[in-house]
Amino acid sequence: MSLRFWFGCLLLLIGSAAQAEAVSYQRDIQPIFTAKCVACHACYDSPCQLNLGSGEGASRGANKLPVYNGVRVKAQEPTRLFLDADHDAAWRRKGFNSVLDGEGNQAALMARMLELGRSQPLTPNAKLPSALEIGIGRENTCPLPDEFDRYARRNMHGGMPFAVTGLSDTEYALLQRWLEQGASVEASSPPDPSATESVQIDEWERLLNTPGARGNLVGRWLYEHLFIAHLYFEGEGGGRFYQLVRSRTPSGEPVDAIATRRPNDDPGTRFSYRLRPITDVIVHKTHITYPLSAAKLARVRSLFFSGDSTVDAIPGYGADHRANPFKTFQAIPAEARYQFMLDNAEYFVRTFIRGPVCRGQIATDVIRDNFWVFFQDPQHDLYITDRRYREQTTPLLAMPGQFDEMGDLLAFWKSYRVKRNHYEQLRMNAYAGKPAQWKQIWSGNDNALLSIFRQHDSASVRKGLIGEIPQTLWWMDYPLLERTYYQLVVNFDVFGNVSHQGQTRLYFDLIRNGAELNFLRLLPAASRQAILDGWYEQGGQLKLLLAYTSIDDSTPSLLTLNRADPKRAFAREMLARYAGINAAPDPINRCQGTQCYRAGQPASLQGAEQALSRLTNRLAGGLPAIQHLPEATLLRIEYDGDRREIYSLLRNRAHSNVAFMYGESLRWQPRLDTLTVYPGVLSSYPNFLFNVPAAEVPAFVAALEEVRASDQLGRLVDRWGVRRSHPRFWDYFNDLTRYLEETEPLEAGVLDMNRYENL
Repeated sequence: MSLRFWFGCLLLLIGSAAQAEAVSYQRDIQPIFTAKCVACHACYDSPCQLNLGSGEGASRGANKLPVYNGVRVKAQEPTRLFLDADHDAAWRRKGFNSVLDGEGNQAALMARMLELGRSQPLTPNAKLPSALEIGIGRENTCPLPDEFDRYARRNMHGGMPFAVTGLSDTEYALLQRWLEQGASVEASSPPDPSATESVQIDEWERLLNTPGARGNLVGRWLYEHLFIAHLYFEGEGGGRFYQLVRSRTPSGEPVDAIATRRPNDDPGTRFSYRLRPITDVIVHKTHITYPLSAAKLARVRSLFFSGDSTVDAIPGYGADHRANPFKTFQAIPAEARYQFMLDNAEYFVRTFIRGPVCRGQIATDVIRDNFWVFFQDPQHDLYITDRRYREQTTPLLAMPGQFDEMGDLLAFWKSYRVKRNHYEQLRMNAYAGKPAQWKQIWSGNDNALLSIFRQHDSASVRKGLIGEIPQTLWWMDYPLLERTYYQLVVNFDVFGNVSHQGQTRLYFDLIRNGAELNFLRLLPAASRQAILDGWYEQGGQLKLLLAYTSIDDSTPSLLTLNRADPKRAFAREMLARYAGINAAPDPINRCQGTQCYRAGQPASLQGAEQALSRLTNRLAGGLPAIQHLPEATLLRIEYDGDRREIYSLLRNRAHSNVAFMYGESLRWQPRLDTLTVYPGVLSSYPNFLFNVPAAEVPAFVAALEEVRASDQLGRLVDRWGVRRSHPRFWDYFNDLTRYLEETEPLEAGVLDMNRYENL
C-alpha cells in the first residue's frame, strides 16, 4: 500500500482521537446546563433537589425529598449546597443519588432522561398536552435508575429538558459523549479577586472580627444581617460576588464554613467571619445583592465603633436570644442598627420579599398584590429616641418560631399575639402625643420609597413608587423592619415543619397589620377606621375584632390632605415631595396629559408605550383580558432593527382581605384585578413571554382589549406568544438574562421558568 494511504489512515485516526477528546465539564457542559437547565434546576425548588448551577450540584445528584413542604410534621435535615456536606460520599449518606453514574449495563440516569426527552419532541409552539402537569405544585417522582423504565412508561413527556423545547443536536451529542466518558466533573476554581478586592476583603474581615466584647457583638449583628447577601465591591467590574460565612479558620487560610440550621444558632466552636467567593451560576431569585466599599466600611465604623457605648457581656445563642434580637443586641445603639438598615433598605426588604420564605401561596397571601413601603425617620422613631419607651417595649418584641411542637402552634401564636398587641397599645399611647408630620418620613436616599409586587406564590421589590396608587401602604419603623427581617429571614427555617412555618406566617400577619396602622396615623383621624375597614372586608372584620389592636382614631395628623380621598391625596403629595429620590417617573401607569410614554425614547418605542398605557388604570371587569393573563407576563418589543425593550405586565389580584392563612380563592375579587405595565424585568419567575414588533404593539393591545375568553387569548398567543414549545424558546428566554446584564448588570441572573405557563 502507498505511503499516501497510510498517511490518510493516520489523519483519520488523529481525527477520531480528537473527536474522542475528553469533554470538559467547566468548558463544555456547564454552559449547556446554564442555558437550558438552570432555569428549573437551581436553589431550593429544583425538582428532586437536582441543582445544575455548578459541578458540585451535578455531582451531588438528586433526592426524592422536596425542600418546600408545607405539611411535614417533623423538621427535615438541611441539604444546602456548599454548606451541609462537601463531597459526594457525604451527600449519599444524606439520601442523594447520582444522576451521572451508570448502573450495571444501564446508562446514567441523566443520559436516559435526555434520551426520553429527545424521543418525544413537542409540536412547535403548540400548547402542551392538557394532561401534562407542569406547575410547581406537581409531585416529582424522582426515579432511581432501577425505577426509570416504569417512570418512562408512565411519563411519556417526562424526559429532560422537561416540557420545553429541547437541546440542539450539538448540545445533546456533547452531553451524551460526556456521560459516556464517565461524566468527570473537575473542581471549579473561583476567579481570583483583584488587588483592590483583596485589600478590601482583608479590611472587612478585620472589622467583622474586631476583638473585644463590642467588636464581638457588632460582628455578630452584621453577620446576621448580611449572611444571605451576595456581596460585591463597588467599582470593581469583575462580576465577582461573595458570601459572608462563619469559618473554623481565620483570615489567610482556606475557608471552612460552619453549617448551622439558622445563622443565629450556636456555631459550637471558635470561628472567624470570612468572605467566601460564590462559584455557582448566579440565578436571579436568590441574587440579593449588597455593596461593599471603602465608603461603606467607613460608614460601618462610624455607626458602630465611634461612640462610647460599652458591652459588658456577650449574649448567648439560646432560643430566648434568637426570639428577641432587640434584647440580644441592646448594647449596640438602636440608632446605629436602624440607620444601617435604612442605608440599604431595598436589600433588607428584598430578603424577606424574595427570600426562601416567599415560595408558596400560603406564605405570600399575607400581603397585597401591590403596595408601597416607606420608613419612619430615625429622629422621629420613639424606639430610637426615647430610652424609657425602648426599655418598656423591648421585652414585648420577641417573635415565635423557635420551637416547633405540633400541638403548641396555636398556643405559641396566642402568646406572642398578646405580647405584640400589648406593644401596639403602648406604642399607640406613646405616639398619641406626637401627631404625624411630613418630617417624620425618612427620605435619606433612593432606598426610601419601595414598591412590592406579589405574583401569587412569589413576590418582588423595586426601588421607587411604581404603578397606580395601591390599596394599602406600609410605613415601617425600626421595630417593624427588624422584626420582619428576623421573623422571615434569620429565624425562618425552610426545612422546618408545619408548626414552625405556621408560626412564621401568623406573626407576619401581625407585622403587616402594624405597618398598615402606622401608615394610617398620617391620614386625618376621622378617615382612618373607614379606610381600615375597607382593607378588612368580609371575614376580615372578625379578625380586626379578635386578633388585632384598636386603631387610634383621635390623635390628629398635621398633614393637610383632601378629606374626600385622603389616601390618594397623601400618595400624590408624596410623589410630588419626594420626586428627587423616586427611582423614575412612571408615565405609562400614571399618565399626566396625553403623553403616556417615557421621554427620550425612540419614536417607535414611544408609540408602543402610548398603546400599552391603555391597559393600565382599568379594572378586570372592564378589561376582561386581565382575568386570563398570568401574574407576571413579560413583553419583548423589537424596534429599530435589532434593538429590543422588555416590559413587565403584572396582574394585581384584588382581595377582600389578606388576614387569613387559607381560603384565598374565597377572598379573591377577580373583577377588581388591575394591570401594572413597567419597563424592565420585575419578576424572577416569568409566567409567559410575548414577542411583538413595536409597529404591532397597538394591534397587540387592541387584541387584548377584545379578549373575553381563554380561547380568544389563545389566538393572541398563537400570533405573538412564545410557548414552551416554541422553536426559539431558549433564544428568547435567555435573552432576558442578556437584557438584565445590559440594563442592570449587578442584578442580572438566570430567571426561573418553573412557573412558565401553558397558554
